[in-house]
Amino acid sequence: MQLLLNVVLLIVGFAALIKGADWFVEGSAALAARFKVPGVVIGLTIVAMGTSAPELAVSTSAAIAGSNAIAVSNVLGSNFFNLLVVLGVCAVLSPMSVEEGIMRRDFPLSIAFTLLLAVFTGGGLLIGSRAIPARLADEVGALRWWMGLILLALFICYLAFTVKTALKNRAEGEAVKDMPMWKCLVLIAVGVTAIIIGGQLVVNNAKAIALACGMTETLVGLTIVAIGTSLPELVTSVVASSKGQNGMAVGNVVGSNIFNLLLILGVSSSIHGISVSMESLLDTLLLIAVSVLIYIFAKTGKKISRAEGAVMVLIYAAYTVFAIIR
Repeated sequence: MQLLLNVVLLIVGFAALIKGADWFVEGSAALAARFKVPGVVIGLTIVAMGTSAPELAVSTSAAIAGSNAIAVSNVLGSNFFNLLVVLGVCAVLSPMSVEEGIMRRDFPLSIAFTLLLAVFTGGGLLIGSRAIPARLADEVGALRWWMGLILLALFICYLAFTVKTALKNRAEGEAVKDMPMWKCLVLIAVGVTAIIIGGQLVVNNAKAIALACGMTETLVGLTIVAIGTSLPELVTSVVASSKGQNGMAVGNVVGSNIFNLLLILGVSSSIHGISVSMESLLDTLLLIAVSVLIYIFAKTGKKISRAEGAVMVLIYAAYTVFAIIR
């Protein structure tokens, strides 16, 4: 009976995600047009923050509860899913052009921030177990509170720079249908609420179903929880792409990944130290490699083609199999 209830709530969560994303994109695009702000900037900020809300809630709660495997693997798994599946599916549906600003600034920054995470999480291998609390001694490293503060400081700097860029590019707003300000705000508020509630329903019930089937916490974090918390990015980006808002779709993915790395891990680790396993360190290095590969895809021809999108989805499938076997 409980399993059936989980399945029903899972379906309700999916429905809330899909409709919430539709409202959120429509309101955000109209708001961007009203203030003559490029959709890509809205994607990098408002949309990215809204769709990253489930990851923030899950990882922070997991860190406080001491479920370190879920706290870290949720972020890494979500970033894998965003890059390979969200962008891959959008590219398969319609080749994705990537704006020069993202290629020149935001995408390289996301790779650099992932590299910084690798340095932080791999610190235990270099400086020895003395730097790691006794309760974390069986791990290769740890995200300490001061590392979390560094990540949060970088997040604030990135957000401030993005907003400053938006103010300089007001004249480049994308053409969408006119909408009253109140309606824009209502659609955004209702949309993000539906996305957060839907994301939590999907994550909680998918996790319950997975654990009932005997999956480990780490595997649940990398797969079920990561996919569940990334569904807002997938649905929002696909909806944005279908509405011709490619800039918002790509900006949503890149912005969400940066938010995951800096804001979510920053808040989680500053509140409660997070231990990092060898598997998570390896996943961080794999994420860097995947990010560089997709950057090359986007750089060649100035777009991600359908064939490249299909390859990205296949890579994610292979990674998932690898995580399960591991």
